[in-house]
Amino acid sequence: MPNQPIRILVVDDHQDIRDPLAAYLGRYGLQACTAGDAASARALLAQQHFDLAIVDVMLPGEDGLSLCRSMYEHMKVPVILLSAMTEPVDRIAGLEVGADDYVTKPFDPRELIARIKTILRRLRTTDGGAEPPSAGEPRYYYFDVWMLDLNRRELAHREGYTVELSAVEFRLLRALAEHPNMVLSRERLLNLTHRNDSTPFDRNIDTQMSRLRKKLGEKGRNARLLRTAWGDGYMLSAEVRRMPA
Repeated sequence: MPNQPIRILVVDDHQDIRDPLAAYLGRYGLQACTAGDAASARALLAQQHFDLAIVDVMLPGEDGLSLCRSMYEHMKVPVILLSAMTEPVDRIAGLEVGADDYVTKPFDPRELIARIKTILRRLRTTDGGAEPPSAGEPRYYYFDVWMLDLNRRELAHREGYTVELSAVEFRLLRALAEHPNMVLSRERLLNLTHRNDSTPFDRNIDTQMSRLRKKLGEKGRNARLLRTAWGDGYMLSAEVRRMPA
């Protein structure tokens, strides 16, 4: 555990939710700040460092999805979305804007604590909110004309432009790049991406692969890099060079 306390930003327009939740987090040694809307949250984010944010989707004014996307793209702060909406399409929307997890209301605060610990353990967040490789571990994966930056969580083309990846797409591509030229079943991909929980990621992995292919400029059956092993899973068909920071 770091010497400094873990700082959590709780963003919810219902005071009867955010204040008790902040107090509950404090019981586990987590230092919580609260905001009632996106504007207040942005003000706090501009002034302070946070290791993780818990954001309600249905905020007044700018909604939680928009705030989450901004935090993922510009601040790299891990986000857990809270929502009363339970349809798979709502969960998928949350994951695609960069959320690390999606918890439906009402929720058990003990489960939320467990999810926070899982995310922080997985990401080992720094000021940038990304997962810094340990000494000797790769930071960059080079394959074909692409470079996957594990620290920035970005995909860059050798011609100089970058391709925006959702949190789910990044985890999926990283898992494939770590096992090149190997067919990974859907179940195996779930294990490698740490998404074998209550999110709908497992039921929509084919959709995520289709979107990832489009971002790589690939088309369905003619895909050259992200290949489908029918009935088995997916494979990154390329030689991957791993380079340290």
